[in-house]
Amino acid sequence: MADVIALAILLAIAPQGLSAQRVDSVPAHDSFVVQSRALGEARPVNVHMPIHARASGALPVLYMPDGGLDEDFPHVVRAVDSLVAIGAIRPVIVVGVPNTQRRRDLTGPTTVKSDSAIAPVVGGSAAFRRFVRDELIPEIDRRYRTTRERAIVGESLAGLFVMETFLNAPALFTHFIALDPSLWWNRGALVDSAAARIAAFGAVSRSLYLASSVEPSTAIGCARLDALLKAAKPRGLRWSYAPRPDLTHANIFSSLEYAALSEALR
Repeated sequence: MADVIALAILLAIAPQGLSAQRVDSVPAHDSFVVQSRALGEARPVNVHMPIHARASGALPVLYMPDGGLDEDFPHVVRAVDSLVAIGAIRPVIVVGVPNTQRRRDLTGPTTVKSDSAIAPVVGGSAAFRRFVRDELIPEIDRRYRTTRERAIVGESLAGLFVMETFLNAPALFTHFIALDPSLWWNRGALVDSAAARIAAFGAVSRSLYLASSVEPSTAIGCARLDALLKAAKPRGLRWSYAPRPDLTHANIFSSLEYAALSEALR
């Protein structure tokens, strides 16, 4: 059903095809800066209110790393507004966090030399999560009328951060969307430790949408994690896993964002 919804929207809003739509115009948004003690730097933030929702009541919030105006923020906002317009999801506030040092913020510690070589600094995901939990979320709640329902979406290294948060801080968000997460990081240590973390989940209601592409380095870890969830059957967790060998790491976000958002935020 989600794929049907996605196709209907794309046909309606993209008569020239998806590639034409990916030249994203900048959506209406607020921008401000959060001075972060956790990260020791100023972090810009972009916020989009759903169309026609400024006078409505409190709303859930969708958070996203890679949330710059030249990153994933414009096309995610367009997807959200399109889905809200046809009633496929409820109105949500979209909060995008642009990158400063992406590979530092979205990766956990690693003992693998090739991992450490991808950037001058890696392994800062715990500090970035503190920023989100202790500084960003309270600031969004202060500025906007929000509910306690929160979602997070990310692809690749941002997907790794989503999955690390899902396993290490599951109460931080209600809905988790991870597209082709880089679960190969640190030789797959996050998945290796997942069984014990899943066993410690409480019965709090939450959801996970997980998808993988043809890329073996991401698909293997996603399939392993799905198997662990099937074995554990955590109470309160609604999850779906979409293995998509017909998609690549480069196009999985654009191909599945409508389906993922409609599944998670229905």
